[in-house]
Amino acid sequence: MKVHAIYFSPTGSTEKIVKVIANEFGNYHEFDLSKREQDFHQNFSQDDVCIIGVPSYGGRVPSVTLERMKNFQGNNAKAVLVVSYGNRAYDDTVRELTEFVENKGFCCAAAITAVAEHSIMHQFATGRPDESDQKELAQFAKKILDKINNGTNCGKLNVPGNFPYREYKGVPLKPKAGGKCTSCGLCARLCPVGAIPLDNPKKTDKSLCISCMRCINLCPNDARKVNSLLVKVASKKMHSACESKKQNELFI
Repeated sequence: MKVHAIYFSPTGSTEKIVKVIANEFGNYHEFDLSKREQDFHQNFSQDDVCIIGVPSYGGRVPSVTLERMKNFQGNNAKAVLVVSYGNRAYDDTVRELTEFVENKGFCCAAAITAVAEHSIMHQFATGRPDESDQKELAQFAKKILDKINNGTNCGKLNVPGNFPYREYKGVPLKPKAGGKCTSCGLCARLCPVGAIPLDNPKKTDKSLCISCMRCINLCPNDARKVNSLLVKVASKKMHSACESKKQNELFI
């Protein structure tokens, strides 16, 4: 059994969650879907286990992730699906990911939804996944591994969500550089969608930006920000939906 930890994780939370789960399976190979210049053509075999993790953006799978996974061939490999979300709701993300992966020829063994600190409004789910979350996710992984080792037929995985999927047109929170920017170019090199020009990293192409907040998270000079007034307005709108502590879930 060869294990693959596959993730789109601009700010690191989804990667952390996927690796907590993958660690229970033993040694694993990493595949980072945010590295836009790599070859996304991947052929798996029925002996492979692919732990595929994505964040929920507005209740949907990030479209760039699906575009890159179009080049995957499942060949009946086992898939463990992981969706992280910032304590609001994951809406149709799990169903969308499940149906996409099944259509690529994977056998979906299980799905996990995991709460992570919100990438923009950090007061929601601050510090999660915390130690308690990680222990619970590890227990989920053990149950999934038992299912796979017992040779249980995957069948059709029953997950929540609706079709047509929830409409998502992005958010107006686009990071931009301030006076602290030294044009080091780190954000431009690592932007998952190439929204920051290499020759002028102080700029942001808003038509390409997916508001993933990676550039803010990795800037060594704390030079990139989003409009604080817009964040305050959005925080107030989301407060009632995000104030209660959400729980991780296993679908198996």
